[in-house]
Amino acid sequence: MFLPLDDIIVHVLDEGRTYSSIDHDSPIIMLHSIGTSLHVFDPQVAALARARRVIRMDLRGHGLTSVTPGLYSMTQHAGDALAVLDSLGIRRAHVLGMSIGGRIALQMAAMAPDRVASLILLDTALEFPPPDIWQERIDAVLAEGTQALVETVMPRWVVDPSRADSRALRQMLLRTDRVGYAGSAAALRDARAEEIIGRVTCPTTIVVGDRDVATPPETSREIQAAIPGSRYIEVAEGGHLITLERAGPATEAILGHFDWLAPAAGAEAGLAVRKAVLGEAHVARASAGTTAFDAAFQAWITQNVWGGIWTRPGLDRHTRSLLTLAMMAALGRHEEFELHVRATRNTGVTEQEIAEVLLQVGAYAGVPAANSAIKIAKAVLKEG
Repeated sequence: MFLPLDDIIVHVLDEGRTYSSIDHDSPIIMLHSIGTSLHVFDPQVAALARARRVIRMDLRGHGLTSVTPGLYSMTQHAGDALAVLDSLGIRRAHVLGMSIGGRIALQMAAMAPDRVASLILLDTALEFPPPDIWQERIDAVLAEGTQALVETVMPRWVVDPSRADSRALRQMLLRTDRVGYAGSAAALRDARAEEIIGRVTCPTTIVVGDRDVATPPETSREIQAAIPGSRYIEVAEGGHLITLERAGPATEAILGHFDWLAPAAGAEAGLAVRKAVLGEAHVARASAGTTAFDAAFQAWITQNVWGGIWTRPGLDRHTRSLLTLAMMAALGRHEEFELHVRATRNTGVTEQEIAEVLLQVGAYAGVPAANSAIKIAKAVLKEG
């Protein structure tokens, strides 16, 4: 899709499923490196989109997003990303950025801490010295285009330039508008650590390739020192743009970030998932109605069913929701079936998927069971 902002049209891909508004289920926005496009995250999207909404955008001056004249800043790039979230109605998101995208993510967390649930920073830095090197690149690319940078940049981006994905990165660079590249190079030239230090406190995972020469591991250690409680991960045999060349380990590190954020299995996690699936209002009503007679039973459900089963990584929440609907319909547990039809507003299950599940129920559990469930589902879905 293409979103009109104040002075640009931004190219955005919006994928995955929408669940609850609790932080560890919030959407993720992904910000790419200079001279590339949102496609540097292609290998990660399938895994991420199974569990959450994934927003990718081409930065100002890159990909299919508008090119504006002049020199850009980290504040301007961060403002673009926040405006994309606004346009999509997203109040709070996890922010993943690589290289300049990581520095933009840090800028977002410093500028608007209430908008950033957490950070995943790939191969980035607080500063990108020396400024004169960036000025040389700006002058060269404005005079000759991005082809002037290929022989300099590619050895800094990848370990093995012969790989198919490395050649694809080369094409991304060659297709980047010279004005767009120069504008973002100025943002890298002018970025300063003091804009960030002491202003970022959200949960943060820092990932770097151990063979990154553009932003080597020591720069990531500096970020770790600047953000209390942040995690640090090195990817073996990884260069600067690890999402393609080291796609598997990069994806594992990103998924591990969300495992780290999720409450540990048990009562705390169970309560969080129960609220996410059934809604906070329902859980509040259920809690208010709990008495000594059923208190132990409610605690057991929260800890062992919601906290022990629904939190397991083997199936995503969407799949568990579908299975629960099928079982409740097949067993004729009408009250629970109705409850979980309402819960599909939070689990991402669509009306069409409910219909397909009930066809399956009819085939394997009998027409009467499916017919009763269909009547209930139609009534609930009509409520909107």
